[in-house]
Amino acid sequence: MTTTAPLLDGRTVALAHYASRAALERVLAPHGLTFRQNVTLRLAAVAGGPVERTALVDGVTGALKVDATDAHSTVDELVAAGLLAAAEPSRIDITDTGRELYARAAAEAGALAALIYAGISDEDRATAGRILTLITERADAELAVLGTPNR
Repeated sequence: MTTTAPLLDGRTVALAHYASRAALERVLAPHGLTFRQNVTLRLAAVAGGPVERTALVDGVTGALKVDATDAHSTVDELVAAGLLAAAEPSRIDITDTGRELYARAAAEAGALAALIYAGISDEDRATAGRILTLITERADAELAVLGTPNR
């Protein structure tokens, strides 16, 4: 019996996303980090210095498609935990503790990703990357047309 691969659609993308995210959340949990906190911490870590709070929040809302209020709350959680700190009145910087925690969590997440992507050729990954980037661009364009949901 031969099984054919499913066509790429919203369901296959969602199944891959949720399976990968669930695995990542299990890596992050022992570090006391949620997925949203990890994304926020990463944006601060790769900024190379203090970042405007609005730019950090915009990065989180753009990446996760969450409300700005939720992103601000996540920044506040990370500040309260001592992983981010106010650098100036409107800027946020990652603390040494935050940078060290992010580095450890990122190393473990990288090891997990290596297991997940093992055996998938660079060519296949490049093709999937192009397709998923196009899907993201189109979905972002539709979100812009649809506007912000009423909350």
